[in-house]
Amino acid sequence: MTISPTEFASLLCSRLCHDLLSPVGALNNGLELLADEHDPEMRARCLELLSDSAKASANKLKFFRLAFGAAGGFGETVDTREAKAAIEGLFGDNQRLNVGWLVEAPELPKHAIKILLNLALLGGDALVRGGQLDIGAENTGTATEIGVRADGPRIILDDELRGALADQGNAMQVTPRVAAAFLVRQLVEQAGGTLMVSPPDAEVLVFGASLPAG
Repeated sequence: MTISPTEFASLLCSRLCHDLLSPVGALNNGLELLADEHDPEMRARCLELLSDSAKASANKLKFFRLAFGAAGGFGETVDTREAKAAIEGLFGDNQRLNVGWLVEAPELPKHAIKILLNLALLGGDALVRGGQLDIGAENTGTATEIGVRADGPRIILDDELRGALADQGNAMQVTPRVAAAFLVRQLVEQAGGTLMVSPPDAEVLVFGASLPAG
């Protein structure tokens, strides 16, 4: 599976715009309602809507800055508390999803953080009816091990996403919805690591990545 850097950047931008469309659209709707509303109680509800939408937009931007962007301001390693805050911000409003953070290392290499965040994104998206999303990582001295486990009443990781993670040659086209999976595969390969995905008939969805130290 080959794609030019420019085209891939466009796909990441498309994914980002897709995810921001809903909260930004809600901001616009809230402003329109506020402009036409004079009832104090309704204006208060409009302001609450604006606040929630602004928070959702900011949380998504913070997440994608770390997951997709260059994460300027960080060195070669990233404080894992930043990753935890980004994940909690992204999924915090989903009352049906419980996130378990199992990372004890105070910091991880930047590429490992990106892999962890994107696997968490894929795992969370796969839990279409909610469930438990556990995220773990550790430095063993010789490698950084990353694991994401998604368990719920309905788990969907379709063939397109599996194909991007498995790097099925040129048999499939990279689209914005598989950009995160494609990025994970590229980062793992560039690090000389290995990537594992549980089989389609497994009761739970598990991602694993092993990245050599250095």
